[in-house]
Amino acid sequence: MEENKQSRLSGWYNGLKAEFHKIKWLDRESLGKQTVAVIVVSIILGVIIAVLDLGIQHGVDFLVNL
Repeated sequence: MEENKQSRLSGWYNGLKAEFHKIKWLDRESLGKQTVAVIVVSIILGVIIAVLDLGIQHGVDFLVNL
């Protein structure tokens, strides 16, 4: 029973290793560019959401105080 468990684990690990060899990893330059793009887009979307939130908040406050 122990041997069967060990052979299944070994088979799983070998399969995992084989799949990792199939992955096409990015080079440093592409990874850096994509990281910067993700950070910039996240900041822009954060600012847009904050502005919308403030606008909606002021609009609701205005309507409540009528």
